Formats: sequence, C-alpha cells, structure tokens
Amino acid sequence: MPEKIKVAPSLLSADFGMLRETVRLLEANGADWIHLDVMDGHFVPNITMGPLVAQWLRPHTGLILDAHLMVSNPEDHLEAFVRAGVDSITVHAEATAHLDRVLRKIIGLGIKAGVALNPATPPEVLEYVWPLLDLVLVMSVNPGAGGQAFIPAVLPKIAFLAQRIREVRPGAALQVDGGINMETAPAVIEAGANVLVAGSAVFKDQDGLKLIQAFKTLAGETKAV
Repeated sequence: MPEKIKVAPSLLSADFGMLRETVRLLEANGADWIHLDVMDGHFVPNITMGPLVAQWLRPHTGLILDAHLMVSNPEDHLEAFVRAGVDSITVHAEATAHLDRVLRKIIGLGIKAGVALNPATPPEVLEYVWPLLDLVLVMSVNPGAGGQAFIPAVLPKIAFLAQRIREVRPGAALQVDGGINMETAPAVIEAGANVLVAGSAVFKDQDGLKLIQAFKTLAGETKAV
C-alpha cells in the first residue's frame, strides 16, 4: 500500500496579515502540518518570523507546528520556540558546530528533532546522529527565499536518505522543501519523500488550496508507475 503523503504548507508565502485565518483555512483543506520558515538575516539573507508567530498561532490550530530554523547558532533559540508551542524543530547541519548536542537539547525539551540539509550538503553528515532524528529535511532550493525553482540534482540524495531511514531509523519523516508543485512532486514522492513542504504553489494561485489534496493523491499514482 502506498505510503501516506503529508503536506506542510509553508507560511513564508502566505499573507502575514491574515495568518490566523490562513491556518484555519489550511486545516479545513486537509493540511497536515504548518511549516514555519524562520530566517535570521545571517545564516540566510532574509528575516522572517520568530517564536511569537508560533505563539500567536498555537491557539488557532491543532495541526503540527513545524519550525524550520534557518538561523545561525540555533541552540540559542530552542527554548523560546518550545515555549511558543511548536511540535518539532529542524535545524540546519551547516548552522551549528555541535549537531549532536543541539539535537539532544531539542529532544530534552520534549519535542521532535530534525536536521535540514542544503542542496550541496552530503547526506553522510547524518551518519552519527541517526538515533536522534525524527525528521530529515532535504532542501531542494538554496534556503532564504520562496518562489525558487526546484533543483533536480537533489533527487538522488532523497532516494539515498529514504533507504537509510528504512535501514536505521524507520518511522522518521523525510521532508522536502523548495519548488514543490504538481510538476516536481511526483519525482520527489517516487524518490521516497513523505512530507511535502509547499509555499508558493499553495498561496500564489487562486486554486492553490486544492493542491493539498492533489499532492496526497500523487502517492498512489506515482508508486504505481
């Protein structure tokens, strides 16, 4: 039976003046997670949101709040996001000198821990932290801005990580973020991803909300090819 695909709309592309209404609309249209792209203007060029956004949203949705920290020294911000009510925190392998320590701290705070890998970062950096991972995020664009085109060269990395998860960390989520739409999603699912992050595709089209269910139907179709 095909693996269930989860969809995590990224609020990076949403109207920030209507976030409360947006998360309710996403939940009503079948979204599974809410993806919070946190940027600090240092690790990536842009500045976006902080823990206060998660705190404001938490009373208005029962969906998983998935904090993706595109920040330098993420260990300095973990407690604030946990207090705000997020369910998972993903840090970049490239953003900290002590990945094992950061992951253990997240776990110790009582939520799920993930690691994100930039397009040029090899998957081998995860080799000694697999027991600590609930989620691996493959960036299919370079982080820092929405609306970028998908980088096809990451597909072998997705496939490799899907196999490693089956071997050493069954049950961990394999998430892909960047340029996900109806043209790119089938290849990403075929490679083994089971959580799709989509921002521009969902929010920049008047029919974008329909993509949430459309992505989910791709699982059966793709695996049957």
